[in-house]
Amino acid sequence: MAAAANNPRNRLRIIGGEWRSRMVSFADLKDIRPTPDRVRETLFNWLQSHIVGAYCLDLFAGSGVLGFEALSRGATSVHTLELDPQAAAAIRHNIQLLKTEHMHLLQKNALDWLQHNPDGLQFDVVFIDPPFAAGLYEVCCQLLQEKNWLCAHALIYLESDQAPDKLKLPADWTLLRNKRAGSVYYSLWQLS
Repeated sequence: MAAAANNPRNRLRIIGGEWRSRMVSFADLKDIRPTPDRVRETLFNWLQSHIVGAYCLDLFAGSGVLGFEALSRGATSVHTLELDPQAAAAIRHNIQLLKTEHMHLLQKNALDWLQHNPDGLQFDVVFIDPPFAAGLYEVCCQLLQEKNWLCAHALIYLESDQAPDKLKLPADWTLLRNKRAGSVYYSLWQLS
């Protein structure tokens, strides 16, 4: 964790809300692609009327910055999943740094976790940004739907290397917004 904290390339600024301009660090791992500032700004502009009071889920958290940004802007809580021990340790460090009890870090495999919902948890906003090559979008989205993880009219944010119309998502999800930043497509969907 210390190496990441001292490397300016492994630090991100929270853009808005209570922790605006606070820096968080993330693990120095090749598979972590933090959502850039410009994309986060657009995403949270899209979510601005939905994020206050929201229960959020961040699958494949990586840097954890989407969850921290959501909490900073008034989300009630964020369940964040990150399997990699180094990435999870960095998120845990940032939870302590920001002194928040509203980020619930689960060091678990996202697909295994989504298979079961024994507590009947439901989320208003879900962030999905898995490793692009893993091809996990369809199965994650199906499990979110089938295992009743989504509140009525939940919003689902996706980052992918494919255009939104190429993704095979549940039929009752409506595309609300989408943009492209370089080779990354990002889109916001709503459960109808």
